[in-house]
Amino acid sequence: MNRIETLNNSTDKDMEELLRVWESSVRPTHLFLKENDIESLKPFVMEGIKFVENLVIIRNEQHTIQAFMGVHDKKIEMLFIRDSDRGKGLGKQLINYAISKLNVEFVDVNEQNEQGVGFYKHMGFKVFKRSELDEQGNPFPILHMKV
Repeated sequence: MNRIETLNNSTDKDMEELLRVWESSVRPTHLFLKENDIESLKPFVMEGIKFVENLVIIRNEQHTIQAFMGVHDKKIEMLFIRDSDRGKGLGKQLINYAISKLNVEFVDVNEQNEQGVGFYKHMGFKVFKRSELDEQGNPFPILHMKV
């Protein structure tokens, strides 16, 4: 049975596991990223994980993190599912939790991440703005969405 929990005071082991989930999720879904892009984003991911108000995770029965979501100021800042756990409803579980418990209204998604864009649209988010560059100034357009 999967369980959602808030991760407070994450350990180095947790951070390593979260980074593995992130990388496992990004490689098959962010095909526009090159290897050096993925490597250069890792420090920003680690910083982002530490920055968010709410870090919500889903663990399996072996206590392995399958998915995580970072929420800050009514916005999903990150949502990643371990590749081997995609398609099992974990993203939907996290989104429903974010909306019902954390009052989430917004999410940003890379326009080139077609699976992510489709998922958020399926979950009721609509694009209200587009940015040409990502937060690091890279030419990866961002769609700003509102539920």
